[in-house]
Amino acid sequence: MPATPYYLLDKSKLLRNMEKIAYVREHSGAKALLALKCFATWSVFDFMSEYMDGTTSSSLYEVKLGRQKFGKETHAYSVAYSDDEIAEVIENADKIIFNSISQLTRFADQASGIVRGLRLNPQVSTSSFDLADPARPFSRLGEWDVAKVEAVMDQISGFMIHNNCENADFDLFDRMLTDIEDKFGSLLSRVEWVSLGGGIHFTGDNYPLDKFCARLKAFSEKFGVQVYLEPGEASITKSTTLEVTVLDTLFNGKNLAIVDSSIEAHMLDLLIYRENAKVLPNTGDHPYMICGKSCLAGDVFGEFDFEHEIKVGDRISIQDAAGYTMVKKNWFNGVGMPSIVIRELDGTERIVREFTFDDYVSSLS
Repeated sequence: MPATPYYLLDKSKLLRNMEKIAYVREHSGAKALLALKCFATWSVFDFMSEYMDGTTSSSLYEVKLGRQKFGKETHAYSVAYSDDEIAEVIENADKIIFNSISQLTRFADQASGIVRGLRLNPQVSTSSFDLADPARPFSRLGEWDVAKVEAVMDQISGFMIHNNCENADFDLFDRMLTDIEDKFGSLLSRVEWVSLGGGIHFTGDNYPLDKFCARLKAFSEKFGVQVYLEPGEASITKSTTLEVTVLDTLFNGKNLAIVDSSIEAHMLDLLIYRENAKVLPNTGDHPYMICGKSCLAGDVFGEFDFEHEIKVGDRISIQDAAGYTMVKKNWFNGVGMPSIVIRELDGTERIVREFTFDDYVSSLS
């Protein structure tokens, strides 16, 4: 058994998501690209590539990672490309998607030999997370003026439209897609492909997959386009835990348990969005606040109920620790970085990466 802390990625749980993605691909005709901004643990890319069509990126490094480690179709997107990286982005991509007309025209000559697309912003979203809402007021993410886009239609063959954010409601997705059709229909009918982005939680429990497939297929047929989806969280949801060990317990009006991990260093997204971690089954007569070991006062995973009194040396599994975790882990306080462990389909476990003091040193100068 590896020393904690470590991320434990269970392929049998990952497979459930992959099979749903494969079902959607088969029954809707849509293609699915892994969003590397959410999950980039490339040791399972060979497994995921059997069920997905490629990757989509947000930076030069992600483009290169997708090309080198995942293969298949590689989409490049960035909020803004710089002069010194555009050539390498194009070299590693099958399609390049520009965030603005300004960037599209600026790099028109360099990108003349590659499939090009433009990001559109419908300016409509129902996300409760303003920080992550791509269609928030005054958003910099994509163009919205149809007349301006009309003027550059001869330079592009597709669009990327990403305005969903943790959307597990099919009816809401349907309404927002109808709004996209109404706003951009005159443009959509003139291109060959449309990416509807990520943020659609279609691999979640009880999601109406058949309705989703039918809606995607209808959209594709209406405008004569190849539809792309960019699942990030939907690809890896519930596949991974962060395994930790209790180092100390104390009482300050509540029972506390300090573990050998840190929410700021190892599950930063939860801290950013002020969300609790998940511990299952979270039932019992012994409530504890699970705390990280960094010096940040608010380094707290959350409060949970346990069936027994927590003792030093006990193991705790923090659930749903794949999306926006490993890609955001950091060396705050010099807290030891979790190893990455994969549980194979046959139940065997293997360590695919361990981090040492040398890695900490090399991250600085």
